[in-house]
Amino acid sequence: MSAYKLWGRVSSVNVQKVVWALDEIGVPYARVDAGGAFGTVDTPEYRRMNPNGLIPVLEEADGFTLWESNAIVRYLAGQHPASGLLPADPRVRADADRWMDWQCTAATPAMRDVFWQLVRTQPEQRDAGVVARSTEASAAAAHILDARLADRPYVAGDSFSMADIPVGCHVKRWLALPIERPRLAHLEAWFARLRQRPGAQAVMAIPLS
Repeated sequence: MSAYKLWGRVSSVNVQKVVWALDEIGVPYARVDAGGAFGTVDTPEYRRMNPNGLIPVLEEADGFTLWESNAIVRYLAGQHPASGLLPADPRVRADADRWMDWQCTAATPAMRDVFWQLVRTQPEQRDAGVVARSTEASAAAAHILDARLADRPYVAGDSFSMADIPVGCHVKRWLALPIERPRLAHLEAWFARLRQRPGAQAVMAIPLS
């Protein structure tokens, strides 16, 4: 029997964060396609779980539900301390939290336009200026992450943690975009380490869409 049910299409980067966290922990779960072409998110039943009508949603057998991808990753890390995803030291944990928030508030907003323009917009409808500005902004965010990783193997320090999951999903998307990118040795070495993790394999194999 699955401990968790995850609602959301796997092509969503936010769903990928939760898939990765669940695979790192190694608990059984079921995933239900929702969002995009799969619909479901506008039904009354789904809106009772997430009034925003967005994915993902994590559902447990007793009826507990949680939305917001980074909140779900934090919750799973706390529920399964043996996984090592939740740093024990309060300052390291706060650092991990900070970088998870940075992914949401800085890195992903910087990249959003270039992703939508090049992946989800027809070529004849693309705005080259929007692409250029977003490409530049996303490169600036990547430089910040590269500097962070200059003296540590993972985002929050010496060990892989919950912070590496959402930041890693963001960087996976950035590296797959058909754009020119700066060579960032520390970021690239860190991402190579992430790719080797068994828990990351399913997410890393998902194509950009």
